[in-house]
Amino acid sequence: MTDMTEPSTPASQTSQDETDDQMTYMSGPVMLRGRMIPEESATANLLRENQPTDWLHMDPWRVLRIQAEFVDGFGALAELGPAISVFGSARTSRDDPAYHAARIMGGRIAKAGYAVITGGGPGIMEAANRGACEMNGKSVGLGIELPHEQGLNEWVNLGMSFRYFFVRKTMFMKYSSGVIVCPGGFGTLDEMFELLTLVQTHKVKSMPIVLFDTAYWRGLFDWVTTTVEERHMISPLDPHLVRFTDDANEAVDMALGGR
Repeated sequence: MTDMTEPSTPASQTSQDETDDQMTYMSGPVMLRGRMIPEESATANLLRENQPTDWLHMDPWRVLRIQAEFVDGFGALAELGPAISVFGSARTSRDDPAYHAARIMGGRIAKAGYAVITGGGPGIMEAANRGACEMNGKSVGLGIELPHEQGLNEWVNLGMSFRYFFVRKTMFMKYSSGVIVCPGGFGTLDEMFELLTLVQTHKVKSMPIVLFDTAYWRGLFDWVTTTVEERHMISPLDPHLVRFTDDANEAVDMALGGR
């Protein structure tokens, strides 16, 4: 008679198979058993040596850096109190009348109990920070990482440098209750038009926007309110939104809302 039984499995092998099937591995909230158990744990993968570093230059990692900048910026400025931003050129020399005017602005803003926020660089930014610091006020510099960036000026007593322009501009807009725009180049124009866009589209509350040095700005805004507006590229500007002056003291009064 032929034996139809299956070949017997060694007892040691049976015991090992049963043990493997019964093992439970927790990967965070996920439970794994048997063949689903990975060969290496998450910690082992994290601590493995000589791993590729391509992830440093990929978008998911950039998202974390952007998030970190927002967190650090909000944390640094959340308790700043009322503030006025002063925009203007980094190229303005210390013997330029505009530098002297911005220094007066910084001092008067601080004397009124407001913080002064600038881009933290030289020129107009330095002057406004200097004026605030000399009045023992809050002098804020929000710098930006650039190939030839000179760092935050010596008159900043609360400073932060950003990798990303859009994060930096968010901090300007979020914590300012008024803005004075002094003569400047593309960076100054970018900040000014960003603010005008946000106000015109009701993304931020309306605030005083003061343009210092009428001769410098008038031609640009004549073009905006004639050529651009007449061709229906923009809605009419609120006449009370943008104000012009050639007086540093008046610029501060306007930015403070007529105080």
